Amino acid sequence: MSGSALSRPRRRGLQSVAPLFVDLFERFMPDPFVLAIILTALTAALALLIAPKGSPELIVSTWYAGLFAILGFAFQMILILATGHALAHAPVIERLLHRLVALARTPNQAVVLTFLVAAAASLLNWGFGLVVGAILAREVARQVRVDFGWLVAAAYSGFVVWASGLSSSIALTQASHGNALNIVEKITGQVLPLSETVFAAFNWVPTLLIVLIMPVVFIAIRPADADVNAFVPEPEAPHPPKDVSNAPARRMDRSPVGSLFLVAAGLAAVAVLWLEGKLALDVNMVILIFLIAGIGLHGSPVAYGDAMKNAARQTGGMMLQYPFYGGIMGIMSGTGLADSISKAFVAVSSDHTLPFWSYICSLIITFFVPSGGGHWAVQGPFVVPAAATLHASMAGSAMAVAMGEQVANMLQPFWALPVVAMAGIGIQRVMGYTVVTFVVTGVIYALALLLLI
Repeated sequence: MSGSALSRPRRRGLQSVAPLFVDLFERFMPDPFVLAIILTALTAALALLIAPKGSPELIVSTWYAGLFAILGFAFQMILILATGHALAHAPVIERLLHRLVALARTPNQAVVLTFLVAAAASLLNWGFGLVVGAILAREVARQVRVDFGWLVAAAYSGFVVWASGLSSSIALTQASHGNALNIVEKITGQVLPLSETVFAAFNWVPTLLIVLIMPVVFIAIRPADADVNAFVPEPEAPHPPKDVSNAPARRMDRSPVGSLFLVAAGLAAVAVLWLEGKLALDVNMVILIFLIAGIGLHGSPVAYGDAMKNAARQTGGMMLQYPFYGGIMGIMSGTGLADSISKAFVAVSSDHTLPFWSYICSLIITFFVPSGGGHWAVQGPFVVPAAATLHASMAGSAMAVAMGEQVANMLQPFWALPVVAMAGIGIQRVMGYTVVTFVVTGVIYALALLLLI
């Protein structure tokens, strides 16, 4: 046997597949901002070729309108991420994460712990899940020798269940009376409570299966020892030193009174809404909960302000790209391109298969509009009338769009940006592993939509 053959790492099963994907992504995947530009050009070309109203003038005008129409929603999404980041860096949460890190002693334990914690946090709040997963991966990599790309991929893969959890943009907006994105209510007059979407069997059964199966999958694709890239990231910037001077202004900065006032105000607002029967777990309420939780746990307004400044550094890529994906959304909806795509799937659907085909359509649209709420604004106006016409499950059709969104995110790098920024690793190496997550979870959710509705 030749020396070169002896030096090759021995790989078995999925171990031989993952390195191939990693190599392909590192060689051919452009920077996410470049990808957004490419998708913009591709959307314009498709609109020109197949959209019913795809004139050059309308394409340009709808692109311009979309750039700015999304800003309000974009700020909501950035606030969810930033408040989740700040909450994850509260001292009590950091101590809890350090205790969790101590549980991992081997690579397999490290990847299981990282995925499960990220998935649990994502089910609670998608921004919190992204942040916790990235932080945990950084800390675990300092303790256990693991392939860092593989570990960060496990952290990001926990995000694959976010739209099936409590911060699901589509489920929350359909449960919110009068919400601008409650397309179900606008068309049918019906409000879908979370009991019919997030807590329905067709959603929680596949989600539970994914939480149980994906750790096993990541163990199976663990890089061979000779392939391990045990990069250890630099520590995050330490908390700024506290100003311990006794000046009145500095005492006010350190005082918890301002924080307690805001927490009390937030709780009072929740109480008033509950008493008036208007309390709903919508996007704004999720932001409020994480805002007052973070303010309370950080102790003083200045401490929370510092945490938010640190969080803002992780949102730069999203802030840059959101308007351009808004432009893509504008082209797709304004020219009728999304209508053409959706109708092609509706044409082959029945009352039973509409959720499944809505899911397949969602997988495609997510690459052009990687935002749950923005995506729903594009696809919802065609899925909901189809469900009403075919007498298909309205909740199932809506959640199918959400499921397709979260699964396709494993190939669309937009939401991976804050994770890799916090972890300190190139996005291409991470996406080479999450393609496996895309395949496994994609099959599980597809089967659930066919068998459980």
